[in-house]
Amino acid sequence: MKKIIALLLALTLMCGAMFTLTSCKEDKEEDKAQQGQDNTETPVAPKKLVVATSPDFPPFENLVDGKVVGIEVEILELICAELGYEIEFAQIAFDSVIPGVQTGKYDLGVSGISVTPDREKNVLFTTPYCLAAQCIVVKTDSAIAGKADLTGKTIAVQSGTTAEAFCLENDYTVDSYEANADAKTALTTGKVDAWVVDDLTAAEMCKGDSTVKILGEHMTTEPYAFAFNFEDEVLVMKFDTVIEKLIANGKIAEIFAKYDAPYTAPSAN
Repeated sequence: MKKIIALLLALTLMCGAMFTLTSCKEDKEEDKAQQGQDNTETPVAPKKLVVATSPDFPPFENLVDGKVVGIEVEILELICAELGYEIEFAQIAFDSVIPGVQTGKYDLGVSGISVTPDREKNVLFTTPYCLAAQCIVVKTDSAIAGKADLTGKTIAVQSGTTAEAFCLENDYTVDSYEANADAKTALTTGKVDAWVVDDLTAAEMCKGDSTVKILGEHMTTEPYAFAFNFEDEVLVMKFDTVIEKLIANGKIAEIFAKYDAPYTAPSAN
């Protein structure tokens, strides 16, 4: 009888051990399978930046077959390719770009934006990528030869631009237009006496037009940069790093050359 009881006890212990081993094996296989699932990388969609721009400012940005193209577009594409961002353009009036970025409606503004103390109160700028100049455009037969001749004359400018601000601050008579194309038309039709605009934009928009001429004297010189909301300081720092690299390796200068536009680096100021 004792032998039978001992045998049953041994069988019971053996079964228990086998169950424990089987259970542990199954648990380990389940854990391994779970770890495999946890290590599976889920594809992450590229981050998107909504970019506010007024595409009426060649060669920096303008529309070709409905697509926004230009110098700033290509610079932005290089930066975003390195940082892993997709770009979506929002086409708006220039004087709405900075307010839209300031309120967070858009992620950044890329629209030939000059860095000024007033604008720095509303948005955070990247490192400037170039220096630009505001020039004076007049009709070919005009007697206006420089800034000194603009007193008492009417000047066309694009609204919201530094050209507008500079002319108003210096007490010139100003007519403001939503687009530079309208400002130029005001000049060619005799509604105004002069048009003040970025020098590269003037060169592009006046190319082949014998009715107007660009004067040699500049109204002012100013840096161009991209505008962000103040909350995007970390992203601006990343942009700055890439911009500085693109200036140093000559990539930005190459983009300007592609558009037959002379390039002046910010350090030249």
